[in-house]
Amino acid sequence: METQKESILYHHFEKFIPVSESLKKELFNRIEYQEFKKGELLHESNKVCTKSYFIQKGIVRSFFLKEGKEITEFFCSENEWVNSPKSFMLKQVDIYAIDAIEDIQAFCLDINDLGYLFDHFPEMERYARLSMGTIFGHLLERITVLRFTTAKEKYEHFCEVYKDIYHRIPLGMVASYLGITQETLSRIRR
Repeated sequence: METQKESILYHHFEKFIPVSESLKKELFNRIEYQEFKKGELLHESNKVCTKSYFIQKGIVRSFFLKEGKEITEFFCSENEWVNSPKSFMLKQVDIYAIDAIEDIQAFCLDINDLGYLFDHFPEMERYARLSMGTIFGHLLERITVLRFTTAKEKYEHFCEVYKDIYHRIPLGMVASYLGITQETLSRIRR
């Protein structure tokens, strides 16, 4: 019997592909529900990322350490997948960690289970292509904004991209994401 939580996940997939009963059954058998407390790591840096999380509730961020300072790379919230992409796809360690900046409710899918789904359900490969296209578009836009805009324009873009959650993200993490100091961010926000 499908729960309301699983229904949210299936609805997400149905935005991209038709979800057959057999695919629903395999997803149900392979996906695991997990919760994380604020501040808890979903993935540690310098380890191979073998799990992808579909965030049902809460916000996470991907970050790395440089000279002892946390550098925020991106945020994910409700109805989004998060993993350390390079590590997950290439099965290599990388510098990124993922932590909960709020309490998290998520579905977890192991890379081996994802491989099984790709092998046995061609529509899952279609899902991956379509959903990854959205992510690549976001990353290219982020690169352009970082390279060619002022600090004020960066912040305005951040507020637009994360319009549903930006007010829930600590300002130090926002400044890090934008590549500016917290003092500069405070001036911009005034």
